[in-house]
Amino acid sequence: MPEPEPQPTRAAGTVAVPGEGSGHGVALRIQPLAESALLVTFPGEPGPATTAAVVGLVASLDAAAPPGVVDLVPAYTTLLVAFDPTVADPGGLAMTVRRLAAGGAATPSPSRTVTLPVAYGGEHGPDLGDVAALTGLSAAAVVERHAAGPAGGYLVACLGFAPGFGYLLGLPPELAVPRLGTPRVRVPPGSVAIGGDQTGVYPLPTPGGWRVIGRTPVPLFAPDAAEPFLLQAGDRLRFAPVPAERYDAIAAAVAAGQYDPEVAAP
Repeated sequence: MPEPEPQPTRAAGTVAVPGEGSGHGVALRIQPLAESALLVTFPGEPGPATTAAVVGLVASLDAAAPPGVVDLVPAYTTLLVAFDPTVADPGGLAMTVRRLAAGGAATPSPSRTVTLPVAYGGEHGPDLGDVAALTGLSAAAVVERHAAGPAGGYLVACLGFAPGFGYLLGLPPELAVPRLGTPRVRVPPGSVAIGGDQTGVYPLPTPGGWRVIGRTPVPLFAPDAAEPFLLQAGDRLRFAPVPAERYDAIAAAVAAGQYDPEVAAP
């Protein structure tokens, strides 16, 4: 899977924003992408603090609603601000981003905790045995550690690759394994997989090279729904192991429109 970070086309200036709890500035780069987007790059590595800063600036821009802004695309350490060049002036928009960043981020929507039932192994997780062999753990230990994840759940840093795919932070390092040597032509939707030091859930039937260890029957992308994406940047995601029989029952309930995903507000 490709990384979700967009690449700038040319360099631009920087702007100082308050550092967390210090009052001192840190460098926040704002770079133009072609004629209809700005790329805002945050300092530091991917992690909870950077995700909070990115999501906070998204909330600030949503609240301010600068004229001409047509989309906001958060990634691990960047925010892509797409705009209509016939409405918004890129220089003026960059100044607005600078002002909002310097003024402190607006309070984003409280993070939610989404719990997905997962049938691990068997037909739903064909690579579980390989992951166990590569890590030196038993299959049961891989499932236990993957489902346990980090304290509080995996952090959804951003969405990308395919509609509804969440890039997650927090995979236990002992579960990191190489991607498949030859990617699959089709990975079933709902497949829970590990690739390198990342884990995620395929929302659609797509090609993929991550190692599939389980599957959830809960859709992550529903194009006809009022809110098509189950996951949002800043959410926490938990995996709950279920037996194959329970997977089948939930899948039937989903197909009948009688299943509500487990989403807990703080």
